Amino acid sequence: MTAMLELKDLYGGYGKITILNGTSFAIPPASITTVIGPNGAGKSTVFKAIFGLLDIQSGQIVLDGDEVTGLTPKEMIRRGVTYVPQGRNVIPHLSVYHNLELGGISAPDPKVVARRIETVMDQFPMLREFRSRKAIELSGGQQKQLEVARALLLEPKLILIDEPSIGLSPNLVQGVFDTLQKLRDNGVTILMVEQNAKAALAMSDYGIVLELGQTRMHDKADILLNDPKVGHLFLGGHMEEEGV
Repeated sequence: MTAMLELKDLYGGYGKITILNGTSFAIPPASITTVIGPNGAGKSTVFKAIFGLLDIQSGQIVLDGDEVTGLTPKEMIRRGVTYVPQGRNVIPHLSVYHNLELGGISAPDPKVVARRIETVMDQFPMLREFRSRKAIELSGGQQKQLEVARALLLEPKLILIDEPSIGLSPNLVQGVFDTLQKLRDNGVTILMVEQNAKAALAMSDYGIVLELGQTRMHDKADILLNDPKVGHLFLGGHMEEEGV
């Protein structure tokens, strides 16, 4: 089976600063993979590299069998990749519905966007209930649902989601994880960075350990979850937010 996403000996960073030092891994379609590692390991940088937000010095990114190294974010969206970055990324004083409309702004037909909005509101009934509310009036968990729903408007085959649990209470985190698992069950591939490494691995299919911009371990999530070395280094509690 062709991997949905494969990174081959990837080097990249910011200007003259190299963060990724030969990062390599592959993830299968219709799966959830969680990336963990210490601060500065390059977790968020990997996502930016995949989505075309930084320069690639060398190496390859392959999406569903096609090389996409160096493509722009707009081109990656056309290829079926969406990116949900850290923090809150809704437009606070626009309504839920108008936030969703913005997610489909690059679609050529407004009628198609309207139909897709109805579809994602079926997936996220809360959004239909609060469609006229300003995004700022939603709870943190509801805003995260809005972000994920907006990412789905372009019908992606791969979602990159960075730290979905930041600022959320444990019960809201579980709700976000349940949503991601439902998307996986519907055929969407998810690559996630998550500070709560233990909880994230527990709901994932695969896990990747990054350190100094290199893939140190890549295995089924339950194997990493029960590995004493991984547990000692990374699963003792909530990991701190990464700065790169």
